[in-house]
Amino acid sequence: MFPAASLLTTLLLALSIAATPVVQVRDSPITLPIARRLNTQGGAIKLLQHDQARASGLRTRADAISTGTLDRRTASIAVINEATSYIAQVGVGSPATTYDLIVDTGSSNTWVGADTAYKKTSTSEATGYTVTVDYGSGSFSGNEYTDTVTLGTGLTITKQSIGVATTSEGFDGVDGIIGIGPLDLTEGTLTNDEDATIPTVTDNLYSQGTIAQAVVGVSFEPTTSEEVTNGELTFGGTDSSKYTGDIAYTPLTTTYPASYYWGINESITYGSTTILDETAGIVDTGTTLILLATNAYSQYQSLTGATEDEDTGLLRVTTAGYDDLEDLTFNIGSNSYALTPNGQIWPRSLNTYIGGTSDYVYLIVNSIGTPSGEGLDFINGYTFLERFYSVFDTTNSQVGFATTSYTDATTN
Repeated sequence: MFPAASLLTTLLLALSIAATPVVQVRDSPITLPIARRLNTQGGAIKLLQHDQARASGLRTRADAISTGTLDRRTASIAVINEATSYIAQVGVGSPATTYDLIVDTGSSNTWVGADTAYKKTSTSEATGYTVTVDYGSGSFSGNEYTDTVTLGTGLTITKQSIGVATTSEGFDGVDGIIGIGPLDLTEGTLTNDEDATIPTVTDNLYSQGTIAQAVVGVSFEPTTSEEVTNGELTFGGTDSSKYTGDIAYTPLTTTYPASYYWGINESITYGSTTILDETAGIVDTGTTLILLATNAYSQYQSLTGATEDEDTGLLRVTTAGYDDLEDLTFNIGSNSYALTPNGQIWPRSLNTYIGGTSDYVYLIVNSIGTPSGEGLDFINGYTFLERFYSVFDTTNSQVGFATTSYTDATTN
């Protein structure tokens, strides 16, 4: 999930809002630009360590919620600073202070204060509760407030729950998170009332009549830049200019623990070989790589002829090996999404940022750390989502995908 401190391009709403009836807003989705940023603080970033720690944390969190044993006050975790992430600029308070928040579909709390301090205004109200969340790759704890949240210019959510960090780890260079995961992920995060859930930003946009459906469309675009505004969040619908063809939807999985997240069922083939039979996993903007169950990862490594690179931990192929790569296809419902050979490699112009060698070819597929059959057998991270438009639909309990003009890009 997180990265380097630098000022991002000011967010603009693609929606023009007249100072009139809410129904005009409901009829048009709300669109926010978001920016991808690499965290270069402290030397080379550690993609694989971060993502595998996050995967472990996601599983642990689901277990704790399921068993009712969630206790964030005494948790102890290994912290790996966020490597890469997508950032939205979000205003909190009136007048608003702007915070750089990581866009995270794998968590649901929204919080600030990791870098820029929370500034109380006339709309800030302390609830008297404390809030704590562990992410596997980081954590925060602090006090809960309700406050006005501004998305872009002039669009506000009133009385949104905001965590205000008194301590945080793993979030250098960013201010916190805007969580757009399922509501149940907030259960147990209020340490004074561990059975409570906290309405997310999407929930409140819907309940306050600002959007017509609890839907978030996400557009990422592959890039070879360290920092660039190359993404977009659309609340309340989708942006047809960001995808090609039709959006195909698949229902959320009922398989635990993927069912606690934006979980789906899929199978994966490499060329003509099935490397992962249909199983449950998640779609997650907070994970960089594509992580597969250990048996599928081993088969993928064997079929690609890749070796594990000592410096980065990633798989590496020779130039000739890259030329021989075949499509990696994600079979979701009755639809298939082919990740081309170029889509399976890390942008070569950014190799040195991950501790790699400039002329090597690194693969963005790796191991989740556990074998298949455990209910969270893959994570489709943002390197997958940079090639396919995605839709997170709370109203209809489904996730959608579509191809884009970047699906077959050769930018890497």
